[in-house]
Amino acid sequence: MHPAEDSSLGNVRVSSSPLQRFEEYLHSRGMRMTQQRRLLIDHVFVRHQHFDADTLIEQMPSSGQEGHVSRPTVYRTLNEFVDAGLLRRFQLGGRAVYEHDYGYPQHDHLHCLECQKLIEFQSDEMLALLTKVAREHRFQVSGHRLIISGVCENCRHAKRRVRQPVDFV
Repeated sequence: MHPAEDSSLGNVRVSSSPLQRFEEYLHSRGMRMTQQRRLLIDHVFVRHQHFDADTLIEQMPSSGQEGHVSRPTVYRTLNEFVDAGLLRRFQLGGRAVYEHDYGYPQHDHLHCLECQKLIEFQSDEMLALLTKVAREHRFQVSGHRLIISGVCENCRHAKRRVRQPVDFV
């Protein structure tokens, strides 16, 4: 997965850190903060990035190294992060992709089908349309997710450029 620009949309003020919020979540369920959970929360919340479980596992120390977290623990903890309201999970190309939710503003995505890049954006016009449609249908919105699929400018330009014989020398 390609990282989004760090905090490209800014931040939303929150009363506690992701670690504090996760500790509250665990405490409310009678669970404890383990070393592995702490390692994962520290790694995931260092920067804003879209990722899948496999990418996260690749970024963590290997088996036998200090700081290693097992694959089942990664999957279980990602689910806990989602349940705690820290991460959002969505399906992209048949894979579960995660992004920060806590302390990050509501936004939508453009998804390049060629390079898999995700571009975040906010649109006041889109929110106004969403509000209008919901009002017309007497519908109370609790959230939304919009992913627009297509091909980014870089990939379109790469396709247009026809290779010349000199390119193969």
